[in-house]
Amino acid sequence: MRQALGLALLLAGAATLASQTGKDWQSVFPADKKTLGIKGSNPYFILTPGYRLSFQHGKAADAVTVLDRTKTIDGVECRVVEDRETSGGQLVELTYDYYAIDSATNDVYYMGEDVDVYKNGKVVGHEGAWLSGGKGAKFGLMMPAMPRPGQRFYQEQAPGVGMDRAEIVSVGESVSTPAGKFEKCVHVLETSALEKGLADHKWYAPGVGLVKDGEMVLVKGGGK
Repeated sequence: MRQALGLALLLAGAATLASQTGKDWQSVFPADKKTLGIKGSNPYFILTPGYRLSFQHGKAADAVTVLDRTKTIDGVECRVVEDRETSGGQLVELTYDYYAIDSATNDVYYMGEDVDVYKNGKVVGHEGAWLSGGKGAKFGLMMPAMPRPGQRFYQEQAPGVGMDRAEIVSVGESVSTPAGKFEKCVHVLETSALEKGLADHKWYAPGVGLVKDGEMVLVKGGGK
């Protein structure tokens, strides 16, 4: 009787642990590669070529530009987005992010990134680079077209490299930045399955996209 009770408690504990580790985070997505590509429109994640967002916090600046370029990754044509991070005017990191949008749902998926880390004007590494379909990596969901509070999903699925995940906290917040005041913003909490304690709060405004990333705030945005 004691052995049976002990086994039952052990199994119950294992089930509880399993429910708390990864099971709550969506990692499989119903996206059909036939509808993934560069056609579609997500109100919170603009992928129109020429669209640019500029952020700043102190001496740190970040310029995100949607390029008129595509790259095929894991059999999917993806939009290329340049992310240029600087500090005191010096280039710190140059990243090319690759996104695909589902024309059936307008959900945006993250397909990977190429990364150049700079020091004193020279490339010193490529930390964080990954591509869906390579080395066990799989694409993740970047931004649903109709986000709902409580949604939890992986944005990156690159074992040992990047396992970022997102939780939709709210969809009705107000955010003020030097670029203006934005209403009905989606508040996203990003964490990592690889880095415990890492947490990044981001806010996305409808029709604009990202307006605040931690302490980095939007100072200018729009097309060319």
